[in-house]
This record gives sequence, structure tokens and C-alpha cells, in this order.
Amino acid sequence: MRVLIAFVLCVCAATLPAQKSLLQAGPMLGYSEMLEVMLWVQTNAAAEVQFAYWPQGKTTERHLTQPYLTQHQEGYTARLIADEVAPGVRYDYSLLINGQPVKMAYPTTFQTQALWQWRTDPPPFTVALGSCNYISEEAYDRPGTPYGAGYGIFNKINEKRPDAMLWLGDNTYLREVDWNSWTGILHRYTHTRSAPEMQPLLASTHHYAIWDDHDFGPNNSDRSFVHKEQTLEAFRLFWGNPTYGVNRQPGITSAFQWADMDFFLIDNRYNRRPNDRRSGEAILLGENQLEWLIDALVSSQAPFKFIAMGGQVLNTAPVFENYVNLAPAERAYLLARIEEEGITGVVFLTGDRHHSELSSYVNASGHTVYDLTVSPLTAGVAATRGEANELQVAGTLVEARNFGLLSFSGPRKERQMLIQLFDEQGVELWQRTVMAPTAK
Repeated sequence: MRVLIAFVLCVCAATLPAQKSLLQAGPMLGYSEMLEVMLWVQTNAAAEVQFAYWPQGKTTERHLTQPYLTQHQEGYTARLIADEVAPGVRYDYSLLINGQPVKMAYPTTFQTQALWQWRTDPPPFTVALGSCNYISEEAYDRPGTPYGAGYGIFNKINEKRPDAMLWLGDNTYLREVDWNSWTGILHRYTHTRSAPEMQPLLASTHHYAIWDDHDFGPNNSDRSFVHKEQTLEAFRLFWGNPTYGVNRQPGITSAFQWADMDFFLIDNRYNRRPNDRRSGEAILLGENQLEWLIDALVSSQAPFKFIAMGGQVLNTAPVFENYVNLAPAERAYLLARIEEEGITGVVFLTGDRHHSELSSYVNASGHTVYDLTVSPLTAGVAATRGEANELQVAGTLVEARNFGLLSFSGPRKERQMLIQLFDEQGVELWQRTVMAPTAK
């Protein structure tokens, strides 16, 4: 009998590290709602994955997601739903691979959103921001100095303990070797997601994302990209947004709410006209998506309404892929509708430019519109070369790797937003506080 017990213990001890060896990336938290949370993981071979979870401090109240067998064609990824949860509760969780728990070296926790409506003031919360994440791979990078560096920035973001993180595009950089095949696209997404420095942040912060050109296709790519359906599928496999596309139109367009704030996730690639095309209407978002966005903004009761899209919206310099440079009429139409509909609290959240800045103006309705650009996380830094952004807020230009935090506090009718930018060492570069407009 003792021999049998010893044999079983040896087998179990050997099994645990064996299951961890199957873990490629994650676990990662996707969207959080009051009655369900999405959990993501990737293995490096076919394996059955599942999550166990329980309210913090109540290990006997253990629940399980449905199991899922990861598949080669899906990059061995899995998106699992924790649906036995209650609002406003923090949970610990454990990843199971082939039925065995995988021990992680960092906390694995998630939270459900609180049911505050008609009961209390909305809770305080913090959202991290960043874009342009280049993880170098020497074999496939351009020769010379590596373009990606400073991966420790993810540890610094994690130390701030944000509730959620919104990735503002170019979250991975497809290379020439990648973008023309499903194998290459999966390789690039896998390589980026597997960066060791990212794992603790992925495991305990809820993540939402948009894309820009480099995770959609080649540099400055547009609707002509022949593999855009494949990169859309990869985006769906590797991110945890609640939905993808609106009005039965393909793309990444979506929206989510955190506490009393609304976030609109906009697709600036799938429908856009080629930048260099001389004929036809200049399109960045397209009529269907644009009208949906305006409708959603009008309907929103949020004190601040955040519109996340890859390229800068307010920057008045007609350079690179700024909205004013590529589709000025479409940009003017969007800003005019925001003004004429009396939509308050609009904040564009943008990336792309490899520098950060805050832009703002007061429209004819007397409402301030903001554009907060946060870029880059780990990619190369680009100087603005003194470009003439007439709407730039003095003292907010950052030409270094950085990330942002939006922190919300105050009672329901007196909400305020603290904007902070930090360098890759986690040192604050600047901050601004913005009071919410009067609630509807």
C-alpha cells in the first residue's frame, strides 16, 4: 500500500510541471461584466484547458468554467467564460491543463463589475492605456539596432494595479515574414503575447483592445489587404472584447462600459480607402460605422464618452495618418455631429504616432473635446519634428516610451478624471484633472 501511495505521489509531482510546460501564454483576463468574465489562455500543443475560480477568502465555493480542447488551427488559444459569479466580487482563479492545476508565480485574480445603479455612487476605478508594442525577434527583424525594447514597462503598469487596460492599436507588429500566411500571423501574435514581462499584467488586469495598421496588416494598410479576414480572426482569438463588428459589418468595432463610463472601440482599418488613392471618397471609418458611433454617443448617459481608435483625431497637423490628413471631410462630419447633437464629455483615445500628447478644443456648443494620444509602449520613439498641432495642450508632449492611466473618482454627479502619463520606469511625467460635464 505504501508503495502504491508513493507511486501516486511521484506521478502527481511529475504531472504538475509537465502541465505547466504546455502553457504558452497567459492566462489573461478579457472583458468583465456583472454576471460573467472572459478568461483567455494559450497552450503550445493540443490540451484540455479549464479555469477554477472562487470568491477571495472562500476557497470552498469553487466553480469551474467549461473545458476546452485547444486546437492547432486556432493557435491553441481558448476563451472561456466564468458565468457563476456575482456582481462586485473579486475572485481568485486557477488554470487547469489536462485536469491539473498550473502553479503561477504571480497573483491570478479577476473582478466582476459592481451593481451600483440606483444603489450607490459609481465606484472609483483606473484604466491603463498604451499602444505600439514591438517585441523584437532577431531572426525576422530588420538588421541593426532592435526596434523593440524596455519590456519592463509592463511590470511598471502592473505595479499601478489598474482595473482594466485598453490597448490602443499596434499591439503587435506583423513583419514581412508574417502577414501573408495564417502560420505567420499566428506566429507573430504568439511571439508577442508570450513576452515574460507581460504575464503578471495579463493575469490580473482586464484587457480590451483595438487595432491599427501593424496588427491589421502591413504598414499603413487599408481595406485592400487581402488577408484582413485572417488578421480579424487572429484578433478575435487573442483578445477578449465582448463583441466584434456592428450592424452585421465585419471588423473590430465594439463598446463596453466600466462603472459609469462608456468606451467605444473603433475600427480605422477594415473599411478605409488607401491613403494614396486619388479618386473616390476619402474614407477612414465608413458611413455605417460612423453613424453607429454618433447614435451610440447620443444615447450614452456616461459623464465621459471615450472613443478609442488608432490614429490621431484632433491633431491639426496634416501629416502621416492623422485624421485631418487622410479624411478631412469625414473628420469634420464627426466633430460637427458631436457639436450639433450637444454631446458632452467626448475623449478620443489614440495611439500610432510613437509620441504622446493631449489635444483639446472647445466647440461652438461650449463643450470641450479631448484627444489623448499614448504611444509607444515598447516600439521606437519618433520625434514630432515641431509639427504644428494647434490644439496641443502645453506641457503634455512626451517623446519617450510611456503609458497612461485614467483614474475616476467622486460622486455620480461630480465625477472627475485624473489623467497621468508615466515613463517606462513608472515615473510620472505629467498629470491633468478634468471635471465631468453636468450629468444628463
